[in-house]
Amino acid sequence: MRAIMMMYDTLCRRFLPPYGCDWTKMPNLQRLADRSAVFDNCYVGSMPCMPARRELHTGRYNFLHRSWGPIEPFDDSMPEILHKNGIYSHLTSDHYHYWEDGGCTYHTRYKSWEISRGREGDPWKGHVKDPVIPKTFQVSNSSHWRQDWVNRDYMQTLEDMPQAKTVNAGVEFIDKNHSEDNWFLHIETFDPHEPFYTLKDYLDQFPHEYNGPHWDWPLYGRQNVPQEQRDHIRKVYAAMLAMCDDMLGRVLDKMDEYNLWDDTLFILNTDHGWLLGEHDEWAKCSMPFYDEVAHAPLLIWDPRSGIKSERRSALVQTIDLAPTILEYFNLPIPKDMQGKPLKDTIATDKSVREYALFGIHGGHVNITDGRYVYMRAPLTPDNNPLYQYTMMATHMNRRFDIECLERAEGLAKFNFTKGCPLMKIPTNKIGGSPYPDTRPYGTLLFDLKTDPNQMKPIKDDVIECTMTEALKKMMKESDAPTEQYVRLGLK
Repeated sequence: MRAIMMMYDTLCRRFLPPYGCDWTKMPNLQRLADRSAVFDNCYVGSMPCMPARRELHTGRYNFLHRSWGPIEPFDDSMPEILHKNGIYSHLTSDHYHYWEDGGCTYHTRYKSWEISRGREGDPWKGHVKDPVIPKTFQVSNSSHWRQDWVNRDYMQTLEDMPQAKTVNAGVEFIDKNHSEDNWFLHIETFDPHEPFYTLKDYLDQFPHEYNGPHWDWPLYGRQNVPQEQRDHIRKVYAAMLAMCDDMLGRVLDKMDEYNLWDDTLFILNTDHGWLLGEHDEWAKCSMPFYDEVAHAPLLIWDPRSGIKSERRSALVQTIDLAPTILEYFNLPIPKDMQGKPLKDTIATDKSVREYALFGIHGGHVNITDGRYVYMRAPLTPDNNPLYQYTMMATHMNRRFDIECLERAEGLAKFNFTKGCPLMKIPTNKIGGSPYPDTRPYGTLLFDLKTDPNQMKPIKDDVIECTMTEALKKMMKESDAPTEQYVRLGLK
Protein backbone atom coordinates (compact mmCIF):
# COMPACT_ATOMS: atom_id res chain seq x y z
CA MET A 1 0.00 0.00 0.00
CA ARG A 2 1.13 3.52 -0.78
CA ALA A 3 -0.04 7.06 -0.04
CA ILE A 4 0.61 10.42 -1.68
CA MET A 5 -0.27 13.77 -0.16
CA MET A 6 -0.22 16.78 -2.49
CA MET A 7 -0.29 19.84 -0.24
CA TYR A 8 -0.50 23.50 -1.18
CA ASP A 9 -0.16 26.63 0.92
CA THR A 10 -2.96 29.23 0.65
CA LEU A 11 -5.20 27.29 -1.71
CA CYS A 12 -8.44 29.29 -1.74
CA ARG A 13 -11.50 27.07 -2.01
CA ARG A 14 -13.69 29.65 -3.78
CA PHE A 15 -11.25 29.88 -6.73
CA LEU A 16 -11.36 26.15 -7.51
CA PRO A 17 -13.56 24.59 -10.24
CA PRO A 18 -14.65 21.60 -8.07
CA TYR A 19 -16.07 24.16 -5.63
CA GLY A 20 -18.01 26.14 -8.20
CA CYS A 21 -15.53 28.61 -9.71
CA ASP A 22 -16.17 28.89 -13.46
CA TRP A 23 -13.35 31.16 -14.63
CA THR A 24 -10.08 29.80 -13.24
CA LYS A 25 -8.28 27.19 -15.33
CA MET A 26 -7.59 23.99 -13.40
CA PRO A 27 -8.47 20.97 -15.57
CA ASN A 28 -6.20 18.64 -13.60
CA LEU A 29 -7.83 19.54 -10.29
CA GLN A 30 -11.19 18.80 -11.88
CA ARG A 31 -9.70 15.57 -13.22
CA LEU A 32 -8.81 14.60 -9.65
CA ALA A 33 -12.23 15.63 -8.36
CA ASP A 34 -13.85 13.38 -10.94
CA ARG A 35 -12.23 10.38 -9.30
CA SER A 36 -12.20 11.47 -5.64
CA ALA A 37 -14.41 12.26 -2.69
CA VAL A 38 -14.72 16.07 -2.57
CA PHE A 39 -15.23 17.43 0.94
CA ASP A 40 -17.58 20.40 1.22
CA ASN A 41 -17.18 20.95 4.95
CA CYS A 42 -13.47 20.89 5.72
CA TYR A 43 -12.16 23.47 8.19
CA VAL A 44 -8.69 24.47 9.31
CA GLY A 45 -7.64 24.04 12.93
CA SER A 46 -4.57 25.98 14.04
CA MET A 47 -3.31 28.93 12.04
CA PRO A 48 -1.19 29.73 10.13
CA CYS A 49 1.56 27.70 8.36
CA MET A 50 3.56 25.79 10.98
CA PRO A 51 0.74 25.46 13.53
CA ALA A 52 -1.25 23.81 10.74
CA ARG A 53 1.63 21.49 9.97
CA ARG A 54 1.96 20.54 13.60
CA GLU A 55 -1.65 19.42 13.36
CA LEU A 56 -0.83 17.53 10.19
CA HIS A 57 1.82 15.58 12.11
CA THR A 58 0.17 15.21 15.50
CA GLY A 59 -3.57 15.11 14.76
CA ARG A 60 -4.34 17.57 17.56
CA TYR A 61 -4.97 21.29 17.97
CA ASN A 62 -1.96 23.54 18.51
CA PHE A 63 -3.29 27.08 18.96
CA LEU A 64 -4.64 26.91 22.51
CA HIS A 65 -1.20 26.23 24.01
CA ARG A 66 1.31 27.96 21.77
CA SER A 67 1.79 29.87 18.54
CA TRP A 68 4.24 29.10 15.75
CA GLY A 69 6.90 26.58 16.71
CA PRO A 70 8.61 23.26 16.06
CA ILE A 71 7.43 19.72 16.63
CA GLU A 72 7.91 19.20 20.36
CA PRO A 73 9.80 16.20 21.84
CA PHE A 74 6.56 14.72 23.18
CA ASP A 75 4.60 15.09 19.93
CA ASP A 76 3.37 12.07 17.97
CA SER A 77 4.55 12.68 14.41
CA MET A 78 2.66 10.76 11.74
CA PRO A 79 5.53 10.47 9.19
CA GLU A 80 7.91 9.42 11.96
CA ILE A 81 5.45 6.80 13.18
CA LEU A 82 5.23 5.49 9.63
CA HIS A 83 8.93 4.96 9.09
CA LYS A 84 9.38 3.49 12.58
CA ASN A 85 6.83 0.87 11.52
CA GLY A 86 8.38 -0.02 8.19
CA ILE A 87 6.50 2.52 6.03
CA TYR A 88 8.99 4.69 4.14
CA SER A 89 8.16 8.40 4.47
CA HIS A 90 9.59 11.02 2.12
CA LEU A 91 9.06 14.79 1.92
CA THR A 92 9.79 17.01 -1.03
CA SER A 93 9.05 20.69 -0.43
CA ASP A 94 9.88 24.31 -1.17
CA HIS A 95 8.06 25.50 1.97
CA TYR A 96 10.98 27.48 3.37
CA HIS A 97 9.53 27.81 6.88
CA TYR A 98 10.71 24.24 7.43
CA TRP A 99 14.30 25.50 7.39
CA GLU A 100 13.73 28.28 9.94
CA ASP A 101 14.04 28.17 13.74
CA GLY A 102 10.30 27.69 14.19
CA GLY A 103 10.00 24.76 11.80
CA CYS A 104 13.31 23.00 12.11
CA THR A 105 12.05 19.70 13.54
CA TYR A 106 9.35 18.88 10.98
CA HIS A 107 11.23 17.70 7.90
CA THR A 108 13.58 15.57 9.99
CA ARG A 109 10.63 13.43 11.10
CA TYR A 110 10.57 11.87 7.63
CA LYS A 111 12.86 9.03 6.62
CA SER A 112 14.25 11.24 3.84
CA TRP A 113 13.55 14.74 2.56
CA GLU A 114 14.45 17.04 -0.32
CA ILE A 115 14.23 20.83 -0.50
CA SER A 116 13.92 23.50 -3.20
CA ARG A 117 14.88 27.05 -2.33
CA GLY A 118 13.74 30.55 -3.15
CA ARG A 119 10.12 31.32 -2.16
CA GLU A 120 8.90 34.49 -0.41
CA GLY A 121 12.16 36.05 0.64
CA ASP A 122 13.89 32.79 1.50
CA PRO A 123 17.51 33.88 2.25
CA TRP A 124 18.81 31.96 -0.73
CA LYS A 125 20.93 33.90 -3.24
CA GLY A 126 23.41 36.49 -2.02
CA HIS A 127 23.44 39.93 -3.67
CA VAL A 128 25.23 42.79 -1.97
CA LYS A 129 23.89 45.32 -4.46
CA ASP A 130 20.17 46.05 -4.11
CA PRO A 131 17.98 44.53 -6.83
CA VAL A 132 15.80 46.67 -9.07
CA ILE A 133 12.31 46.71 -7.56
CA PRO A 134 9.34 48.22 -9.43
CA LYS A 135 7.31 50.97 -7.87
CA THR A 136 4.84 48.97 -5.80
CA PHE A 137 3.14 48.52 -2.49
CA GLN A 138 5.77 47.60 0.05
CA VAL A 139 5.40 44.79 2.52
CA SER A 140 6.14 45.49 6.16
CA ASN A 141 9.46 43.60 6.18
CA SER A 142 11.66 45.44 3.70
CA SER A 143 14.55 42.95 3.93
CA HIS A 144 12.11 40.13 3.16
CA TRP A 145 10.84 42.08 0.16
CA ARG A 146 14.37 42.80 -1.03
CA GLN A 147 15.44 39.16 -0.86
CA ASP A 148 12.39 38.05 -2.79
CA TRP A 149 13.36 40.29 -5.69
CA VAL A 150 16.89 38.89 -5.58
CA ASN A 151 15.49 35.36 -5.81
CA ARG A 152 13.19 36.19 -8.72
CA ASP A 153 16.22 36.74 -10.96
CA TYR A 154 16.82 32.99 -10.72
CA MET A 155 13.27 32.00 -11.66
CA GLN A 156 12.92 32.88 -15.32
CA THR A 157 11.59 29.58 -16.72
CA LEU A 158 9.03 27.10 -15.44
CA GLU A 159 11.68 24.55 -14.51
CA ASP A 160 13.48 27.25 -12.48
CA MET A 161 10.44 27.73 -10.26
CA PRO A 162 10.68 26.14 -6.80
CA GLN A 163 7.28 24.51 -7.27
CA ALA A 164 8.41 22.77 -10.46
CA LYS A 165 11.57 21.55 -8.73
CA THR A 166 9.51 20.26 -5.80
CA VAL A 167 7.02 18.42 -7.98
CA ASN A 168 9.76 17.04 -10.23
CA ALA A 169 11.47 15.63 -7.15
CA GLY A 170 8.19 13.98 -6.18
CA VAL A 171 7.80 12.56 -9.67
CA GLU A 172 11.35 11.24 -9.46
CA PHE A 173 10.46 9.46 -6.22
CA ILE A 174 7.41 7.88 -7.91
CA ASP A 175 9.47 6.80 -10.92
CA LYS A 176 12.06 5.21 -8.66
CA ASN A 177 9.71 3.55 -6.20
CA HIS A 178 6.40 2.88 -7.97
CA SER A 179 6.97 -0.88 -7.90
CA GLU A 180 7.87 -0.88 -4.20
CA ASP A 181 5.36 -1.27 -1.40
CA ASN A 182 4.73 0.58 1.87
CA TRP A 183 5.65 4.21 1.30
CA PHE A 184 4.21 7.66 1.96
CA LEU A 185 5.17 10.57 -0.30
CA HIS A 186 4.42 14.12 0.84
CA ILE A 187 4.75 16.64 -2.02
CA GLU A 188 4.34 20.11 -0.59
CA THR A 189 4.58 23.34 -2.49
CA PHE A 190 4.55 26.85 -1.03
CA ASP A 191 2.52 28.07 -4.02
CA PRO A 192 0.03 29.65 -4.40
CA HIS A 193 1.15 31.55 -1.28
CA GLU A 194 1.98 35.20 -1.72
CA PRO A 195 3.89 36.85 -3.33
CA PHE A 196 1.90 35.82 -6.37
CA TYR A 197 4.89 35.63 -8.67
CA THR A 198 4.55 33.46 -11.73
CA LEU A 199 5.53 33.48 -15.40
CA LYS A 200 4.15 35.49 -18.30
CA ASP A 201 2.72 32.38 -19.98
CA TYR A 202 0.36 31.91 -17.04
CA LEU A 203 -0.46 35.59 -16.65
CA ASP A 204 -1.39 35.73 -20.34
CA GLN A 205 -4.13 33.15 -19.71
CA PHE A 206 -6.04 35.86 -17.84
CA PRO A 207 -5.83 38.98 -20.03
CA HIS A 208 -7.13 42.20 -18.53
CA GLU A 209 -6.40 45.90 -18.64
CA TYR A 210 -4.55 47.19 -15.63
CA ASN A 211 -2.84 50.56 -15.26
CA GLY A 212 -1.96 50.48 -11.59
CA PRO A 213 1.37 49.86 -9.88
CA HIS A 214 3.12 46.49 -9.92
CA TRP A 215 1.25 44.58 -7.23
CA ASP A 216 1.54 40.92 -6.38
CA TRP A 217 2.16 41.06 -2.62
CA PRO A 218 -0.62 42.83 -0.64
CA LEU A 219 -0.10 43.98 2.90
CA TYR A 220 -1.90 42.04 5.63
CA GLY A 221 -4.96 43.65 7.18
CA ARG A 222 -7.77 46.03 6.27
CA GLN A 223 -7.17 48.20 3.20
CA ASN A 224 -9.30 50.30 0.92
CA VAL A 225 -8.09 49.08 -2.45
CA PRO A 226 -9.48 50.32 -5.80
CA GLN A 227 -11.61 47.79 -7.66
CA GLU A 228 -9.15 47.75 -10.57
CA GLN A 229 -6.41 46.49 -8.27
CA ARG A 230 -8.73 43.94 -6.65
CA ASP A 231 -9.60 42.51 -10.05
CA HIS A 232 -5.95 42.51 -11.07
CA ILE A 233 -4.64 40.64 -8.02
CA ARG A 234 -7.33 37.99 -8.37
CA LYS A 235 -6.26 37.38 -11.96
CA VAL A 236 -2.64 37.14 -10.81
CA TYR A 237 -3.66 34.63 -8.14
CA ALA A 238 -5.55 32.67 -10.81
CA ALA A 239 -2.36 32.56 -12.88
CA MET A 240 -0.59 31.01 -9.89
CA LEU A 241 -3.36 28.43 -9.69
CA ALA A 242 -2.90 27.58 -13.37
CA MET A 243 0.76 26.81 -12.67
CA CYS A 244 -0.21 24.71 -9.65
CA ASP A 245 -2.64 22.81 -11.84
CA ASP A 246 0.00 22.02 -14.44
CA MET A 247 2.25 20.65 -11.71
CA LEU A 248 -0.59 18.55 -10.28
CA GLY A 249 -1.04 17.13 -13.75
CA ARG A 250 2.53 15.78 -13.69
CA VAL A 251 1.74 13.77 -10.57
CA LEU A 252 -1.63 12.54 -11.83
CA ASP A 253 0.04 11.42 -15.07
CA LYS A 254 2.32 9.20 -13.00
CA MET A 255 -0.68 7.82 -11.13
CA ASP A 256 -2.08 6.86 -14.54
CA GLU A 257 1.19 5.61 -16.02
CA TYR A 258 1.89 3.19 -13.18
CA ASN A 259 -1.77 2.42 -12.39
CA LEU A 260 -1.25 3.57 -8.82
CA TRP A 261 -4.96 4.23 -8.38
CA ASP A 262 -5.43 0.54 -7.51
CA ASP A 263 -3.55 0.69 -4.22
CA THR A 264 -2.50 4.29 -3.50
CA LEU A 265 -4.28 6.72 -1.22
CA PHE A 266 -4.21 10.22 -2.72
CA ILE A 267 -4.91 13.35 -0.65
CA LEU A 268 -4.98 16.93 -1.93
CA ASN A 269 -5.14 19.52 0.83
CA THR A 270 -4.03 22.93 2.05
CA ASP A 271 -3.32 24.68 5.33
CA HIS A 272 -5.72 27.63 4.86
CA GLY A 273 -7.19 30.11 2.40
CA TRP A 274 -6.64 33.84 1.95
CA LEU A 275 -8.65 37.04 1.74
CA LEU A 276 -8.35 38.91 -1.54
CA GLY A 277 -10.38 41.96 -0.60
CA GLU A 278 -13.44 40.23 0.81
CA HIS A 279 -14.69 42.07 3.90
CA ASP A 280 -12.20 44.78 2.78
CA GLU A 281 -9.52 42.53 4.31
CA TRP A 282 -6.34 41.11 2.84
CA ALA A 283 -4.38 37.96 3.63
CA LYS A 284 -4.88 36.20 6.97
CA CYS A 285 -4.21 36.30 10.73
CA SER A 286 -4.88 40.02 11.25
CA MET A 287 -8.64 39.61 11.05
CA PRO A 288 -11.26 37.04 12.09
CA PHE A 289 -11.00 33.74 10.25
CA TYR A 290 -13.83 34.21 7.81
CA ASP A 291 -14.76 31.28 5.60
CA GLU A 292 -12.42 32.53 2.87
CA VAL A 293 -9.58 31.57 5.21
CA ALA A 294 -11.01 28.83 7.43
CA HIS A 295 -13.14 26.79 5.01
CA ALA A 296 -10.62 24.69 3.11
CA PRO A 297 -10.68 22.38 0.08
CA LEU A 298 -9.99 18.68 0.55
CA LEU A 299 -10.07 15.87 -2.02
CA ILE A 300 -9.30 12.23 -1.17
CA TRP A 301 -9.09 9.08 -3.28
CA ASP A 302 -9.19 5.89 -1.21
CA PRO A 303 -8.70 2.75 -3.34
CA ARG A 304 -10.41 0.59 -0.72
CA SER A 305 -13.83 2.15 -1.27
CA GLY A 306 -13.25 3.39 -4.80
CA ILE A 307 -15.49 6.40 -4.21
CA LYS A 308 -15.11 8.93 -7.00
CA SER A 309 -16.93 12.04 -8.18
CA GLU A 310 -18.97 12.20 -4.99
CA ARG A 311 -19.45 15.02 -2.48
CA ARG A 312 -19.02 14.65 1.26
CA SER A 313 -20.79 16.96 3.71
CA ALA A 314 -19.33 15.61 6.98
CA LEU A 315 -17.44 18.14 9.09
CA VAL A 316 -13.71 17.33 8.91
CA GLN A 317 -10.45 19.11 9.77
CA THR A 318 -6.69 19.09 9.30
CA ILE A 319 -6.31 17.05 12.50
CA ASP A 320 -8.06 14.15 10.74
CA LEU A 321 -5.34 13.64 8.13
CA ALA A 322 -2.70 12.04 10.38
CA PRO A 323 -5.06 9.37 11.76
CA THR A 324 -6.46 8.81 8.26
CA ILE A 325 -3.01 7.96 6.93
CA LEU A 326 -2.07 5.82 9.95
CA GLU A 327 -5.31 3.86 9.68
CA TYR A 328 -4.73 3.34 5.96
CA PHE A 329 -1.44 1.60 6.77
CA ASN A 330 -3.12 -0.43 9.53
CA LEU A 331 -1.19 1.31 12.29
CA PRO A 332 -2.65 2.16 15.72
CA ILE A 333 -3.63 5.78 16.30
CA PRO A 334 -1.90 7.36 19.33
CA LYS A 335 -4.28 8.21 22.16
CA ASP A 336 -3.26 11.88 22.10
CA MET A 337 -4.48 12.39 18.53
CA GLN A 338 -7.81 14.22 18.50
CA GLY A 339 -8.50 13.71 14.80
CA LYS A 340 -10.49 10.82 13.38
CA PRO A 341 -9.69 8.51 10.46
CA LEU A 342 -11.83 9.34 7.45
CA LYS A 343 -12.11 5.89 5.86
CA ASP A 344 -15.84 5.56 6.55
CA THR A 345 -16.48 9.23 5.84
CA ILE A 346 -14.98 8.79 2.39
CA ALA A 347 -17.03 5.65 1.83
CA THR A 348 -20.41 6.70 3.24
CA ASP A 349 -20.14 10.32 4.49
CA LYS A 350 -20.14 9.06 8.08
CA SER A 351 -19.89 11.91 10.59
CA VAL A 352 -16.75 12.10 12.73
CA ARG A 353 -17.60 15.20 14.79
CA GLU A 354 -20.41 17.56 15.65
CA TYR A 355 -18.23 20.65 15.99
CA ALA A 356 -14.87 21.89 14.68
CA LEU A 357 -12.55 24.18 16.61
CA PHE A 358 -10.17 26.61 14.92
CA GLY A 359 -8.12 29.73 15.59
CA ILE A 360 -4.76 31.37 16.12
CA HIS A 361 -2.90 31.72 19.41
CA GLY A 362 -4.17 34.82 21.19
CA GLY A 363 -6.92 35.58 18.67
CA HIS A 364 -10.55 34.56 18.40
CA VAL A 365 -11.34 31.01 19.46
CA ASN A 366 -13.77 29.80 16.82
CA ILE A 367 -16.21 26.92 16.59
CA THR A 368 -18.55 25.73 13.86
CA ASP A 369 -21.10 22.98 13.37
CA GLY A 370 -21.03 23.51 9.61
CA ARG A 371 -23.93 25.97 9.67
CA TYR A 372 -23.19 28.43 12.46
CA VAL A 373 -19.75 29.92 13.03
CA TYR A 374 -19.11 31.40 16.46
CA MET A 375 -16.03 33.59 16.93
CA ARG A 376 -15.35 34.19 20.60
CA ALA A 377 -13.20 37.27 21.21
CA PRO A 378 -11.16 37.94 24.36
CA LEU A 379 -13.13 39.95 26.89
CA THR A 380 -10.12 41.24 28.81
CA PRO A 381 -8.94 44.63 27.46
CA ASP A 382 -5.28 43.57 27.25
CA ASN A 383 -5.97 39.99 26.06
CA ASN A 384 -4.35 38.65 29.21
CA PRO A 385 -3.70 36.28 30.84
CA LEU A 386 -2.10 34.48 27.91
CA TYR A 387 0.86 32.11 27.92
CA GLN A 388 2.80 29.92 25.54
CA TYR A 389 3.72 26.43 26.68
CA THR A 390 6.75 24.88 25.06
CA MET A 391 9.98 22.95 25.51
CA MET A 392 11.36 24.57 22.33
CA ALA A 393 11.22 28.34 22.66
CA THR A 394 11.26 29.56 19.06
CA HIS A 395 9.04 31.82 17.00
CA MET A 396 8.81 31.71 13.21
CA ASN A 397 12.37 32.69 12.34
CA ARG A 398 14.00 33.48 15.67
CA ARG A 399 14.40 32.19 19.17
CA PHE A 400 12.49 33.61 22.12
CA ASP A 401 14.20 36.73 23.42
CA ILE A 402 16.12 36.50 26.69
CA GLU A 403 13.85 39.23 28.12
CA CYS A 404 10.86 37.05 27.32
CA LEU A 405 12.35 33.89 28.81
CA GLU A 406 13.27 35.77 31.96
CA ARG A 407 9.55 36.29 32.55
CA ALA A 408 8.74 32.56 32.34
CA GLU A 409 6.53 31.53 35.24
CA GLY A 410 7.71 28.04 36.07
CA LEU A 411 6.68 24.76 34.46
CA ALA A 412 3.39 23.14 33.47
CA LYS A 413 2.21 19.74 32.27
CA PHE A 414 -0.78 18.76 30.15
CA ASN A 415 -2.42 15.44 29.46
CA PHE A 416 -0.80 15.16 26.02
CA THR A 417 2.82 16.00 27.00
CA LYS A 418 3.60 12.48 28.25
CA GLY A 419 4.83 13.79 31.57
CA CYS A 420 7.17 16.38 30.04
CA PRO A 421 7.21 19.76 31.85
CA LEU A 422 6.78 22.81 29.60
CA MET A 423 7.94 26.36 30.11
CA LYS A 424 5.06 28.73 30.84
CA ILE A 425 5.96 31.95 29.04
CA PRO A 426 3.79 35.10 29.04
CA THR A 427 2.60 36.08 25.59
CA ASN A 428 2.19 39.75 24.77
CA LYS A 429 3.34 42.33 22.29
CA ILE A 430 6.42 43.11 24.36
CA GLY A 431 7.99 39.74 24.82
CA GLY A 432 6.09 37.08 22.91
CA SER A 433 4.66 36.25 19.54
CA PRO A 434 2.27 39.09 18.61
CA TYR A 435 -1.38 38.10 18.59
CA PRO A 436 -4.16 39.54 16.39
CA ASP A 437 -6.07 42.52 17.74
CA THR A 438 -9.67 41.32 18.02
CA ARG A 439 -11.00 44.53 19.58
CA PRO A 440 -12.26 46.12 16.33
CA TYR A 441 -14.37 43.02 15.64
CA GLY A 442 -15.51 41.62 18.98
CA THR A 443 -17.41 38.36 19.32
CA LEU A 444 -19.25 37.32 16.14
CA LEU A 445 -21.92 34.78 15.23
CA PHE A 446 -22.78 33.90 11.61
CA ASP A 447 -25.42 31.71 9.98
CA LEU A 448 -23.80 30.30 6.84
CA LYS A 449 -27.13 29.01 5.53
CA THR A 450 -28.69 32.47 5.25
CA ASP A 451 -25.45 34.45 5.00
CA PRO A 452 -22.75 32.33 3.31
CA ASN A 453 -20.52 35.36 2.74
CA GLN A 454 -20.62 36.28 6.44
CA MET A 455 -21.69 39.87 5.83
CA LYS A 456 -24.30 40.18 8.61
CA PRO A 457 -23.46 38.88 12.11
CA ILE A 458 -26.55 37.72 13.94
CA LYS A 459 -27.69 38.09 17.55
CA ASP A 460 -29.33 34.98 18.95
CA ASP A 461 -28.90 34.21 22.64
CA VAL A 462 -30.05 30.61 22.31
CA ILE A 463 -27.67 29.75 19.49
CA GLU A 464 -24.81 31.62 21.15
CA CYS A 465 -25.40 29.72 24.39
CA THR A 466 -25.35 26.40 22.51
CA MET A 467 -22.14 27.31 20.69
CA THR A 468 -20.52 28.59 23.89
CA GLU A 469 -21.21 25.33 25.71
CA ALA A 470 -19.83 23.35 22.77
CA LEU A 471 -16.77 25.60 22.75
CA LYS A 472 -16.10 25.00 26.44
CA LYS A 473 -16.52 21.25 25.95
CA MET A 474 -14.00 21.17 23.09
CA MET A 475 -11.55 23.31 25.02
CA LYS A 476 -11.81 20.92 27.96
CA GLU A 477 -11.24 17.94 25.66
CA SER A 478 -8.14 19.74 24.37
CA ASP A 479 -6.88 20.32 27.94
CA ALA A 480 -6.87 24.07 27.29
CA PRO A 481 -4.97 26.14 29.87
CA THR A 482 -7.13 27.72 32.57
CA GLU A 483 -6.25 31.25 31.48
CA GLN A 484 -7.84 30.68 28.07
CA TYR A 485 -11.23 30.49 29.80
CA VAL A 486 -10.43 33.67 31.75
CA ARG A 487 -9.27 35.50 28.63
CA LEU A 488 -12.47 34.58 26.78
CA GLY A 489 -14.75 35.32 29.70
CA LEU A 490 -15.87 31.68 30.03
CA LYS A 491 -16.75 30.06 33.34
